[in-house]
Amino acid sequence: MTSALYWLRGSVVCGCLAACAVGPNYVRPKPPAGAEAPLVSFSPSAESRAPPPDAWWQLYRDPVLDALLREAFAANYDLKAAEANLSGARAILEGARSARLPATQVSAGGTYGRDADVDLILELTGRKPVRDWVFDDLLDMSYEVDLFGRVRRSIEAARANAGAVAAARDALKVTVAAETARAYAEVCTLGEEIAVAEHSLEVISREEEITAARHDVGANSEFDVVRAQALVAQVRATLPPLRGQRRAALFQLAALIGRTPSAAPDNVLSCATAPHLASLVPIGDGALLLRRRPDVREAERQLATATAEIGVATADLYPRVRLTGLFGGISNRIDQLGTNNAMTWGVGPAVSWQFPNIAGTLAAIHRTKSNAAAALTHFDSVVLQALKETEQALSAYTAELDHHHELLGLQAKSQRAFDLARTQFVAGSVSNLDLLSAEQSLVTADALVAASDAAVAQDEVSVFKALGGGWTGNGQ
Repeated sequence: MTSALYWLRGSVVCGCLAACAVGPNYVRPKPPAGAEAPLVSFSPSAESRAPPPDAWWQLYRDPVLDALLREAFAANYDLKAAEANLSGARAILEGARSARLPATQVSAGGTYGRDADVDLILELTGRKPVRDWVFDDLLDMSYEVDLFGRVRRSIEAARANAGAVAAARDALKVTVAAETARAYAEVCTLGEEIAVAEHSLEVISREEEITAARHDVGANSEFDVVRAQALVAQVRATLPPLRGQRRAALFQLAALIGRTPSAAPDNVLSCATAPHLASLVPIGDGALLLRRRPDVREAERQLATATAEIGVATADLYPRVRLTGLFGGISNRIDQLGTNNAMTWGVGPAVSWQFPNIAGTLAAIHRTKSNAAAALTHFDSVVLQALKETEQALSAYTAELDHHHELLGLQAKSQRAFDLARTQFVAGSVSNLDLLSAEQSLVTADALVAASDAAVAQDEVSVFKALGGGWTGNGQ
């Protein structure tokens, strides 16, 4: 009865000790003051407070873009490498978890030679040493009693590190999604700019032919003809760079979806209109932004990892207690290994302690605390960077929308001026120079509107990229 009470008391004490874990318990950091407030660059005419959807590119309602994103997520080589890194981090976590279970090892073997213990017995009995075989088959087991939480903190660190690697994978997904949409938008908007340049070339070429015909009948000078031809040459010269840029954007798109340049998706070359949203850009608020941004989540998980590693290092100040055991057989005859005569077994505790020289352990604790302090500072920095990037993207997007609106007014006025100049030129009330000036203004206005369409499309993508892309750690 007394021994049972001692055993029960010892079990309770060990259980209480095992419930302790040295080192600080992790507390999720609070972002800097004001970080979760509404975004200050919000524009009711361009954005809404609704939360952005995960698959934000579907807001464009473009089947080609949707197909490109699916292919990019499946085939992008950088994403495949990130998935491999995540698989490795999860394997490390499983390895850390295995420390909660007993470690086992099975061994079997035979040794020929002299045994010191046997030789001693033979010598004491007046006999000569002998050579012989010794066979064994053993099962060794050991279990670390996690009195001070070293194993638990190791699991916490591995779990947090796996979360950080997953967030890094998600950040890469954000980049792949944004850059794929950006490359597709560039192909489309360059197609629009080419179409505008070709239309302008058609218009001024027709006017140049009229000018040349009037010169043939003596209605104007050779100078007027040369000026008209120069304008045609100027517009024609804009086409080769635009076409080259479009091919470059196509090859960029091919790389993002895991294709070689020879297998680039030529079907996207039929797109000649800048993709536009059918509704206002949904941006949410600051609190939602910090939950969506994978880089913020990665920094937070890195802080959790660093905090848990303090506990792992601190646990080395205290003894490690292991329960060990073995079972098997040892004999000089292999056919007797399974008999009772050859049986061997044993159980017992084992204690190891790095003491009194703990300078190395204290240095490790100092290092982990410094790492945690740096991780906290890095978290605050990432939060500020996320807010800055988002506010900049929203500001640029709103400004470009205003710019685009003004350019549309300029384009309308330039078109009206050209129509009036052409009518009055035919009637003989304005000079050829006036008509040429109106043509130049219209060509410039059309080109500016097309370039602004491209800028709006790129700025929209930048906004969605800054918002985090839609991955919130749910395994998408």
